[in-house]
Amino acid sequence: MTDKLTVSVLGTGIMGAAMARNLARAGHTVRVWNRTRAKAEPLAADGAHVAGTPAEAVEGADVVLTMLYDGPATLDVMREAAPALRSGAAWVQSTTAGVEAIRDLAAFAREHDLVFFDAPVLGTRQPAEAGQLLVLAAGPSEHRAAVAPVFDAVGSRTVWTGEDGAAGTASRLKLVANSWVLAITAAAGEVLALARGLDVDPQNFFDAIEGGPLDMGYLRAKSKLILDGPLTPAQFAVATAAKDARLIVQAGEQHGVRLDVAAASAERMERAAEQGHGDEDMVAAYFASFGSDDR
Repeated sequence: MTDKLTVSVLGTGIMGAAMARNLARAGHTVRVWNRTRAKAEPLAADGAHVAGTPAEAVEGADVVLTMLYDGPATLDVMREAAPALRSGAAWVQSTTAGVEAIRDLAAFAREHDLVFFDAPVLGTRQPAEAGQLLVLAAGPSEHRAAVAPVFDAVGSRTVWTGEDGAAGTASRLKLVANSWVLAITAAAGEVLALARGLDVDPQNFFDAIEGGPLDMGYLRAKSKLILDGPLTPAQFAVATAAKDARLIVQAGEQHGVRLDVAAASAERMERAAEQGHGDEDMVAAYFASFGSDDR
């Protein structure tokens, strides 16, 4: 296999579109598909072929990359693509699908003679657009060269977690990392909500922690979005964060671990989505501390 590949990207939301664009810029032949075609159409300007069906998108592809909403959605789309999948093609599964769903996806890969890579990514809109994602990957060593050009195009670094994608070691690490991201994001929203409720200038809080162990760039970046905006386009949307939080809680429960903070984060995200903030950046969970009309 040459370094220039035919790559099919199924799912062109915030992350998928950025990944497809970087693959095209790296010189690969890129085919894209999205359930809502309008989200894929802009990629034609970057040289990608916009397919009408998943099967059209994957026909003859060396690598199929999925970046869809969740595990069941991914399995449904791959079933639609199944008639055109090439035996021996690599499947880079980058959806945050959770632990249980990975087993079903890996089983599908075996049934269709695909080389399965469990490969979620860490990062939001900006690093995705810059090709600076951190790729967490598990898959067979003898086939890694086939997907290395894809990982190089979308990420700055790849962390390999195992030889067997079906074991879900990369997805497990993704859930651990996302639990930290969600906890910080929820805490950022709550600290600013409390400051507002107590009539405390948020800048006094930031001055108090400046330069110390409680200070961090991520806290400041997310807080700035609440204080100054904009909350759209989202780096990582509230609705997606709620889904990921539920996957984290479920994974903990299935392995005998109670995750109170993750459960509370899920509830906050879901409440904010119900208030109409689902497509905004996940830090908009801040508004869950107030009434639906209190912005």
